[in-house]
Amino acid sequence: MQLIRRHFLRLACAAAATSAVSRTAGAQTYPTRSVRIIVPFAAGGPATVLAHVIAQPLTETWGQSFYVENLPTGASNVGTATAAKAPPDGYTLLIVTPSFVINPSLYPKLAYDPIRDFTAVALAVTSPHVLVVNPSFPAHNVKELVALVKANPGKYSYASAGTGQSAQLAAELFKLAFGLDLLHVPFNGGAPAMNSTVGGHTPIAFNALPSAAALIKEGKLRALAVTSGQRAPEFPRCRPWRRWASQARSPCSSRASCLRLERRRRSSISSIGRSLRFWRDPR
Repeated sequence: MQLIRRHFLRLACAAAATSAVSRTAGAQTYPTRSVRIIVPFAAGGPATVLAHVIAQPLTETWGQSFYVENLPTGASNVGTATAAKAPPDGYTLLIVTPSFVINPSLYPKLAYDPIRDFTAVALAVTSPHVLVVNPSFPAHNVKELVALVKANPGKYSYASAGTGQSAQLAAELFKLAFGLDLLHVPFNGGAPAMNSTVGGHTPIAFNALPSAAALIKEGKLRALAVTSGQRAPEFPRCRPWRRWASQARSPCSSRASCLRLERRRRSSISSIGRSLRFWRDPR
């Protein structure tokens, strides 16, 4: 793990250096002043942790301060727009998540264009999402959770890092796979969402695994499933949720039944899209 971290930090430094040179017409003295790293989410979440992991070695390498600024309002749109309006000189960096490309489909008027206004530097990390519950919640695996929610439609709620965030989309797909009635409670970041679930206010949550990992290890949250194809190495007893979902699928005994299931799938996805102001299935 330490070797991977050191390798990533070397890549981050090289990528940032390359970006800075290209954006400052080949200036060899970059950076000559502090560099701001904007995180468009609340402090304490995985994006903030990543920003600090990047900032420290860059500060030590170049002798200029790389500092992190959290701008968590507006479903990440405020912080992203702030970065877009900054001079394109390499002194404002932005940490983005999937919401960077999702939000243009959710909000008809944004103060930025994700393609025109930004230059990509590097793919920093990838992470699965995790389905967690409060330890007092009476479900110890996905099967028990599904049975409990189905027996009490509309009673339970789940937390996420915000409307339109990838965690919410994962949760909506989970609801679709099992036909569940769960209320979504959005927060301005993964850390507030985790605090709500730890406190029992929203007993269920979908979030990026780094936001929940420490709380799971401390016993403050119970992990039920991850969205990756394999088990997370840190939590080998936590099964990928697609294995649970496969148990909920109905086999197609004929072409006609398959077509009916496909039409139902499209209708359900379109309903999710309308509720999220997201794209409708084009087919």
